[in-house]
Amino acid sequence: MREKATNAVLFQIGWFACVLGGNTAWLLVPLVILAVHWVWQGDGRLMAEAFALGLLLDSALMWLNLFDFNPDGWLVPLWLALLWPLLATTLRHCLAWTARPWWLAAGLGAVAGPMSYYAGGRLAGVGFPHGTAVTVGVLALIWAVVFVCLHRRAMALASHTEQPQ
Repeated sequence: MREKATNAVLFQIGWFACVLGGNTAWLLVPLVILAVHWVWQGDGRLMAEAFALGLLLDSALMWLNLFDFNPDGWLVPLWLALLWPLLATTLRHCLAWTARPWWLAAGLGAVAGPMSYYAGGRLAGVGFPHGTAVTVGVLALIWAVVFVCLHRRAMALASHTEQPQ
């Protein structure tokens, strides 16, 4: 129980450091959290895959003008991309209970995913050019699927690493 609580608290600390700190020295906080998690819990491959997925998905949403960062770039800011491996650190730990049944992960993803983007966007000054309702609606559909997929990937990697060699 203590490990799960620590995992949840570290995720929240990393989330706030990313969102409030932006692309500043505050990014050292989530990087240290990720390194500590990697050393103590593993999940390095899952964190790397989540980072790549998030960078591509959020950048695609930015290209579709769902998000407006000032100044614009080809890819979303690093602070946003680092939220994905931070989330990955929770999948086999404090959020493991949301993996099954699949519809629980889908429901939580559809609600918590857009809420996180909304809150983070407001705190970080990210614009939603299509309006909040459209942005939250699109994100709810995406995150209903993404969260299930992330959980399945976490379980697949866990079962692969737990098998005797």
